[in-house]
Amino acid sequence: MILLTVFSNARAAQAFADYMATQNVEMEVRQQPQRAELWLLNDSDESKARRALEHFIHYPDDPRYMAASWESGTTNADIHYQRTPMLPSLRQQAGPLTVSVIAICAVVYLLMQLFGDDTLMAFLAYPVDSSQYLEVWRWVTHAFLHFSLLHILFNLVWWWYLGGPLEKRLGTGKLLEITLLSAVLSGYGQAVFSGNLFGGLSGVVYALMGYCWLSGERAPERGVSMQRSLMAFAVVWLLAGYFDMFGFSIANAAHVGGLAVGLALAWWDTRPSKRRQGR
Repeated sequence: MILLTVFSNARAAQAFADYMATQNVEMEVRQQPQRAELWLLNDSDESKARRALEHFIHYPDDPRYMAASWESGTTNADIHYQRTPMLPSLRQQAGPLTVSVIAICAVVYLLMQLFGDDTLMAFLAYPVDSSQYLEVWRWVTHAFLHFSLLHILFNLVWWWYLGGPLEKRLGTGKLLEITLLSAVLSGYGQAVFSGNLFGGLSGVVYALMGYCWLSGERAPERGVSMQRSLMAFAVVWLLAGYFDMFGFSIANAAHVGGLAVGLALAWWDTRPSKRRQGR
């Protein structure tokens, strides 16, 4: 057993312990006068725990910690999370690309409400045929089209939750790479199955899910991850879409394509030779 650290705030100590429980790292919080000690039960988990602690110290408001407390079932009246204004919290947890994509999607959605879906799709939708292939923005801008409030909110929450920490940790370039590749390839897959009348950021979101989850499994020292329970939820959601359980149109091929892109990129970025180069 190792004394990992000491917190002056017991709420923060419990939040971190709850999160580590979702990563299969057991910790014990011991209350002392004016402080809370965080003890690591298994010495072999020390390096993993210290890497996670570094991220927690820099980004204590990351939503993953609140989610972990709910998942672990240890939230109680003594644990309160500091309320911060929405915009400062958004900027704190997200880099420029994350914020820019949120803003673009919001503007495009508002324009669709003002001028109609068809007007925006005529300019931003995936190429309908070879006559539009040189309109290169179309290969990506279909991801900015959303057809309902629920659609855009669902995608942007996931984009912020996963893309923000990834951009903060691995840089804007890495998030841009994942975004462009997954938008182009997931869009191509969906176009093959349904034509060009689709839109939404969900193909990119599924790429982020796959990338964060597999990166966390193979190389937790990189500082990006996604809880296994959330990954299982994402897969169940994907399968439910294929069986038409929601009663509305879902871009299933884009989801699968995006997930495949994210998993492939994560596998490539976490291969042993790549990890040795980063040391």
